[in-house]
Amino acid sequence: MQIRQIEVLDRSPPGLDFLLRLEAIFAVPQDLGETPAGNRRILVLEKGQFAGPQFRGVIREGGGDWVLIRRDGIAELDIRLTLETEGNALIFARGNGIFDMDSETRLGISQGGMIGRDRYYFRTAFTFETAAEPHLRLNRLIAIGVGERTAVGMITDVFAVK
Repeated sequence: MQIRQIEVLDRSPPGLDFLLRLEAIFAVPQDLGETPAGNRRILVLEKGQFAGPQFRGVIREGGGDWVLIRRDGIAELDIRLTLETEGNALIFARGNGIFDMDSETRLGISQGGMIGRDRYYFRTAFTFETAAEPHLRLNRLIAIGVGERTAVGMITDVFAVK
């Protein structure tokens, strides 16, 4: 098999459309400690809400973030949420991401400070699953979340990739 030279063309990146903002408050973290994979912390959702141009509602209790803090200090995020719209439609949202900050920023957040999201990296890739007719388009898209950590939870702006 011959390997041909790949022609590199000037490509523009895909656009993004604002989809929704998630705001979540978590219960006290369940810290499993140092597991074979790294330090595992489970952040169970206590309450939350979401809003966007097409819909709004609450985030149902029971979801959360299954965080794995790797040996290099980077946190891998495994977010699972059930969104309930004002029209009672249920939407499963799943986000995988990366969270990285220095120790000074981490301390500031843990002490209740609002640290701008430009001081750390908190990004997620979301997919959605629903049977609700008005929201079926969500089943066919990938979205990118830009997160902000708060002392008790997180705020994430989610953008659909065109």
